[in-house]
Amino acid sequence: MDTLSPPAPPLTRALPYLALAGSMLSFCIGTSYAKRLFPIVGAPGAIAYRVGFSALILLIVFRPWRMPIARADLFATMRYGVALGLMNLCFYMALRTIPLGLAIAIEFLGPLTVSLLHSRRPAHFAMVGLAAAGLALLLPFHRIDHALDPVGVGYALCAGVCWGLYIVFGKRTGHLPGGQAVAWGMATAAVVVVPIGIYSAGAALLTPSLIAIGLGAATLSSAIPYSLEMIALKRIPASRFGVLLSVEPALGAIAGMLLLAERLSALQWLAIGLVVAASIGSVLTAEKPA
Repeated sequence: MDTLSPPAPPLTRALPYLALAGSMLSFCIGTSYAKRLFPIVGAPGAIAYRVGFSALILLIVFRPWRMPIARADLFATMRYGVALGLMNLCFYMALRTIPLGLAIAIEFLGPLTVSLLHSRRPAHFAMVGLAAAGLALLLPFHRIDHALDPVGVGYALCAGVCWGLYIVFGKRTGHLPGGQAVAWGMATAAVVVVPIGIYSAGAALLTPSLIAIGLGAATLSSAIPYSLEMIALKRIPASRFGVLLSVEPALGAIAGMLLLAERLSALQWLAIGLVVAASIGSVLTAEKPA
């Protein structure tokens, strides 16, 4: 006769949420660090460092070739990796002209769409609408002081599409060991974006001091965050995962202010506040697990 399993300890239940929080914090710090490379090697060169070194780190740490993988699963991780690589490339291209926190907020349209597609409760639709209202304040619909560069906005929106695909494809690799999935995925992303960075930056990428900065940026902004996200993706529902990520624009804005001296207008802070409020509301209105 089957018996009910005892409830999981509080720390076990909190683990995926702690992993997601650590992922966002590491990502914002690492991206602020990587943006300092833009004047020297450009955004494509910086992303070549970030994704290339991240792939090497993850392949060395997890050695995914030691574990067998079905052809269908390998294809799934490659698809996840292509979305990951294009998301990173478009996001860095957006950062050339848009502050970090605002670029993340616009990019969040991708996870926001995933949340909407998985929503079932009216309260959750309201939270998605609140986040969308915040994003609407950031888009350059009018010629006002806080309007953003349209090209940068376009890149951020493309990154958002890829971010949504990254969540969907990542969930489909959830049955695989997290290290194996993220290592093969990042390796695929490197195959996609590193040649673009090499073509753009050339021999400047071989400067020893820049290599050291690029290695640090890769560790903080890719290797650590995506490994932690794989833990979170396995245990957090897609709808809640998408809206919880809306905390990241605020973290990005704070990191940009402290590390890059980026200043936002009051209206831009209001927009980020609406996005963060949607995240808090999603937690408060979430259904209790069975």
